[in-house]
Amino acid sequence: MTFVVRMALREIRASWQRLLFFFICIAVGVAAIVTIRSVIQSVRTGLSREARTLTGADFVITSDRIIFRTGVFAKHGIEIPLERVNNVIFHQSVIERILGAGDLLIESGGETGQQRFTEVRDPDRVQALIHTQVDAKMARRGVQASGGGATGDVASQLEKLEGMLQRGTLTPTEFEVQKRKLLGA
Repeated sequence: MTFVVRMALREIRASWQRLLFFFICIAVGVAAIVTIRSVIQSVRTGLSREARTLTGADFVITSDRIIFRTGVFAKHGIEIPLERVNNVIFHQSVIERILGAGDLLIESGGETGQQRFTEVRDPDRVQALIHTQVDAKMARRGVQASGGGATGDVASQLEKLEGMLQRGTLTPTEFEVQKRKLLGA
């Protein structure tokens, strides 16, 4: 063992410049790899954060319809009337919850039936907003149909309240309060 150490020390003294050059090459190589990985990660993060802006997608909810437009050169768009919306479902993975994005599935009574929108910002809030607009649209239509009075009989109003409860627009407590008002209790 001492022989090996003595030989190594002789080699280091004789060619310390080559040994120094070797370690410098290793350090530069490691630094280059770390730098390249860091730049790639930064570009990926920036692109994923700005993906909607880069693709030119717009998701708008009006009092009458849901409008989605995408594309810069090749364009694609869809409009879903609120009265045709049957169900709105959102999905978020753990990572999407951290990023504040997710998928939105809108089921409608049209030719296509279902539309999936990916990378929607705050899909739970969008879902609630769509439900609110659908209920407001139904209420406006009901008021117009009855000449400005109450909409339908008590049974149909209870069905509407139950639908709002099932969609999550009303909490169980709010449902019970509205139910009592309708039943006069």
